[in-house]
Amino acid sequence: MTVAPSGPLSRLRRTVGPYIALTKPRVIELLLVTTLPTMILAQGGFPSFGLVVATLVGGAAAAGSANVLNCYLDRDIDKIMNRTKRRPIVTGEVSPRAALIFGLALGVLSLAWLAVMVNPASAWLTAAAILIYVVGYTMILKRRTPQNIVWGGAAGCMPVLIGWSAVTGGVSWTAVLLFGVIFFWTPPHYWPLSMKFRRDYAAAGVPMLPVVAKDTKVAREMIAYTIAMIACSLLLVPVQGMTWVYGVVALGLGLWFLWACIGLLRRAEHPEAGKLRAMSVFHASITYLTLLSVAIAVDVFLPF
Repeated sequence: MTVAPSGPLSRLRRTVGPYIALTKPRVIELLLVTTLPTMILAQGGFPSFGLVVATLVGGAAAAGSANVLNCYLDRDIDKIMNRTKRRPIVTGEVSPRAALIFGLALGVLSLAWLAVMVNPASAWLTAAAILIYVVGYTMILKRRTPQNIVWGGAAGCMPVLIGWSAVTGGVSWTAVLLFGVIFFWTPPHYWPLSMKFRRDYAAAGVPMLPVVAKDTKVAREMIAYTIAMIACSLLLVPVQGMTWVYGVVALGLGLWFLWACIGLLRRAEHPEAGKLRAMSVFHASITYLTLLSVAIAVDVFLPF
């Protein structure tokens, strides 16, 4: 029989760990991946270290707040779904009341931090992101429409606007195009995950598109969104004056991800040929966004 460690550090980990888990750190990481390259692009070089830290800390806290409130509001369906039944509210490690207080406090602190340490524009955009995710997506759209992730996913696009405004104090067409890249990226990123866990969503009564539509329809919509995503990424070349190097990389990455979506459609059309392998497209979407973000940041420093 294994006895759990009982030292002060272990007790602290057991107390704090569940609260950190509620913030969904992996989701926060993906959001921050887009923020720093946007700030570099807006600055035309490296922004001040203090501004970067202030923006990333505030953005991480705000995203964590939205995720905690999402867990609080979805605790009834989280206990039904295998993917989420180990979340701390479901297991009883954190009470619903404690989670609600933690989420609200984290949100208020993040907005105050951004308003003081960055600028009011970034704070207002962050407040909008929290409201879109918590109210727009979680409370209104998620359980009512198969297009929930399309419109609710706009919250995940806000970090680029926040990063841009942190440097410039406002928003530009370049920031809007970056918003568009992530907006159109979100459905082909999330729907493959929904395909894998469609039984969970069906059991919980959440009408994700893969739950209510055929795989072929979902794959075709993913292809359409991917084409729009590629278009937005390439429009950055004339609008922001990106180099041809970025253009080639953006096109290559976009076509690679498009091919992954086309492969999903082909497998959906011929289920007898083997597994759908939806998660391979999900992982490809993360690779795409990460490498595109790197390309955006690196392009600023190219000598031509």
